[in-house]
Order: sequence, then C-alpha cells, then structure tokens
Amino acid sequence: MSTTPSSRPDGSDIYEIRLDGRLDPRWSARFDGMTLTTGDGFTLLTGPVVDQAALHGLLHQLRDIGLPLVSVTRVETMTSRADPATPTPRAQEPDMTITAPAPATRRTTGAAPDPTRSHARAAGIFYLLTFASSIPALILIGPVLNDSGYITGGGQDTRVIWGCLLDSVNAVTAVGSAVALFPVLKRQNESMALGFVTSRMFEAAVIMIGVVSLLAVVTLRQDYAGAAGDTASLTVTGNALVDVRNWTFLFGPGLVPAINAVLLGTLLYRSRLVPRIIPTVGLIGAPLLLVSMLGTLFGLFDQVSSASFVLTLPIAAWSSRSASG
Repeated sequence: MSTTPSSRPDGSDIYEIRLDGRLDPRWSARFDGMTLTTGDGFTLLTGPVVDQAALHGLLHQLRDIGLPLVSVTRVETMTSRADPATPTPRAQEPDMTITAPAPATRRTTGAAPDPTRSHARAAGIFYLLTFASSIPALILIGPVLNDSGYITGGGQDTRVIWGCLLDSVNAVTAVGSAVALFPVLKRQNESMALGFVTSRMFEAAVIMIGVVSLLAVVTLRQDYAGAAGDTASLTVTGNALVDVRNWTFLFGPGLVPAINAVLLGTLLYRSRLVPRIIPTVGLIGAPLLLVSMLGTLFGLFDQVSSASFVLTLPIAAWSSRSASG
C-alpha cells in the first residue's frame, strides 16, 4: 500500500528510508512530501529531502515513532532530474547508505502505535485520580480543621485518617502525572520537562508534610484525650499542627500549580500536541493563581473565599482540561 504526495521541491535529493514494522497510512500527513509504502512487516518512506539538516529532523521524527531504522539510502538528486540535458544515469549502487543493525526479534506485522498516546493516557489517569482523591480528602479532614478543640474532644479519627490517606494518594498521583509526561515533554525542552517533574515532586512533599501534621493530631488525641493533664497545652499543640497543614495547603496546592502551569503550558504550546487554547488557559491562570496566593498570604482575603475562587478558576479549568485531553 502506498500513499503518494502531490508535489516535490526542486533541488532536493531523493531518499529511501526503510523501517522495520508497519506504519498506518495516516502517518503520511506527518511526513510532508514523502511517499509512504508498507509491505509485509516493513515501511518504506521515499521522497525529497532538502539538505542534511532536514534529513536529521526527519530521522528525529522517525526515532520518536519507535520503529527500528533499517536503512537510509540516497537514490537520486532532484537537480539532475530537472535538467533535460542531463542524461539519465544508469543503475548503480547508491552513493550513501546507512544500515542499522538488524533487530534481535522481528516486530509483528501491524500499524505502529503513537508512542505519545500511552504516556498521555497514563498522565490523564493520574490527573483524574488527583481530582478524585483531593476533593473527598478535603471533606473528610473537615472535623480536625474546623474544630479547635478536636484534640481534647470525641473526635472522628477514622474519618480523618481516610482523608489523610486520600491526600497521600493525591501526592503520589501528582508525581505520577509528571513522570508519565516526561518522555513526551523532554523532546521539546528537557530542562523544562525536568523542572516540571521537580515542581510536582515539591508539591507532593509539601502535601505530605500536611498529612503527617494531621496524623500527629490524631495520635495526640488518641493518647492523651481524657487523661489528666494540661488540656490547654494539648489544644495549643493540636491547633499549631493544624496551622502547619493550612500553610502547606497554601504553599503546595495554592502556589506550585502556578509553576506547573507555566512549565507544562509552555511545553505544550510549543509542541502543538494539544490545541493551543488549552495551554493558553494555563498560562493565563498561572499569574492569577499567584495573585490569589499572595492575597491570602498577606491577609487580603481567605483562601476559601469568592475572590480566591474567581482567581483560581482558570487554573482549575486548565487542570481539568489537561486531564481530559
């Protein structure tokens, strides 16, 4: 089966690139000006390549697809074809052939899958798990956050522990989403891709500090509630631990997503892996989230308020669209 382009540029050399495995015909649109031919377990790309830089870029694209490269052969120069006075050269061995070592095992015949799809699917699952765990967690830990006398009262320890467990899942999935996207993003800019993974790891670490603080409150309540002692000191200690968690919530989920949006949004915008409107929303939402965080930090409004909601809405839309995309 062959997919043939409509035109060829002048002054280009004709190359044949052979791959081990079959590419679906839809890939022909990605290699503009090339003829894609598939056979029994192989794919042959034939067409003009302007210069060595273009050849290097073409080979880079083929590497990303994941099919083993068998050979690269220059078979003809387009300038000689364009000149009618130039006699047709007789058949001869190609003047440049690069042959890759034969793979140890032959791929089964079939269309090559898009290597980015599995990574994107895994990242989407991790993002969905992040939403599915973070919202119930915030509800479940409500008693310890809102009751200043929780540590000396009856408490709802099981409920709080479940909330902390879901927050731990939230931290793990935050790292997982970044790791899943890293192989795709590093092709655009490895430093920024690594920065994105690092920022997600930092966010997860801050979340876990808050989790440990709330679990410490639960432990103090179980060990000392009802015992003879200084209940006032216990209450102060418990409230201090809750304050630690509240600060981690501000500097973790309240700040780091702005950094994530700048890094990931820039990479997605450059790569065009998704419609550009999606990363644009993230790039707009990042500074608004930073304003919300600073407003809360300096006491202009509460973290859970109408002003904060409006400022964080774009970044929330960006995160949810990234998960579904």
